[in-house]
Amino acid sequence: MRETVRWGILATGGIAERFTTDLLTLDGAEVVAVASRTEASAKSFADRFGIPRAYGEWAGLFADEDVDVVYVATPHHAHREAAGLALEAGKAVLCEKALTLNAREAQELVTLARDRGLFLMEAMWMYCNPLVRRLAELVRDGAIGEVRTVQADFGLEGPFDAGHRLRDPAVGGGALLDLGVYPVSFAQLLLGEPDTVQAHALISPEGVDLNTGMLLGWDSGASALLSCSLVADTPLTASVTGTLGRIDVPRGFFFPERFTLHRHGLAPEEFVSTDDPHSFRHEAAEVMRCLRSGGTESPLVPLDGSLAVMRTLDAVRERVGVRYPQETGLTPA
Repeated sequence: MRETVRWGILATGGIAERFTTDLLTLDGAEVVAVASRTEASAKSFADRFGIPRAYGEWAGLFADEDVDVVYVATPHHAHREAAGLALEAGKAVLCEKALTLNAREAQELVTLARDRGLFLMEAMWMYCNPLVRRLAELVRDGAIGEVRTVQADFGLEGPFDAGHRLRDPAVGGGALLDLGVYPVSFAQLLLGEPDTVQAHALISPEGVDLNTGMLLGWDSGASALLSCSLVADTPLTASVTGTLGRIDVPRGFFFPERFTLHRHGLAPEEFVSTDDPHSFRHEAAEVMRCLRSGGTESPLVPLDGSLAVMRTLDAVRERVGVRYPQETGLTPA
């Protein structure tokens, strides 16, 4: 692939704005097109960012021969369709988290990408954050011994009214897919897919989870206590405890500014971010690195890892009784 990577942006909401803002600061990144379900929204977004082409429907973006990779920023319920159509059109895809509504849809996308030899990555920006990568490296290298517990939470105070997308089952609403995917992904980054899943949730009148607690277990004896909420402003912290020490990540564990390593008999050691931890630059740069090298999967955000997280999210929803309208008649994956 040429040195310049040409991006197409699908959807024009807040996450697309933040991603595009950061993307345009990267050398070799060019945004050549944007698409939305309405021409007015696409044109407004294009004007704001100086993007040459705006499409009022998805097909135009997928047919655009100048687009190398599509960033899918639609709500969860549209990820399978949007990313699938982009892959069928021969485009590489970076798709927002959670990758899809369920593991079955995620597997369909992964199979499609692999069959066609195309790049696909879930936009789990936490995995690409240099400080999170350093934390995972310390754990892998045995800095805290064998991992025994992981704790992480992500909760927002709200309130979100009944008409908000986060409470709409039709678009994959609820705390789990929007927020819970981060604690689950954090735990599985360090421990892999759990062997057991337990969960409890407060369910809204619409049928989505408002407040969810999860207990994941591994045959090694490790466990993870995780939570997500749309009704409580939780600490947003994480902690990993091992047989030889502990790592504490303060508020905002999914884009940390710092973390502290505690080891038995040693003074605490603080690790501090050297750049903007809130930036989407790292995940965009990883996509571009993979495309330039001819890679079809990222080692930082492997597709098998995304599938494993989706299986855990499915198991949590099964335990708490949340099923989306699109899943009627489907058996658990």
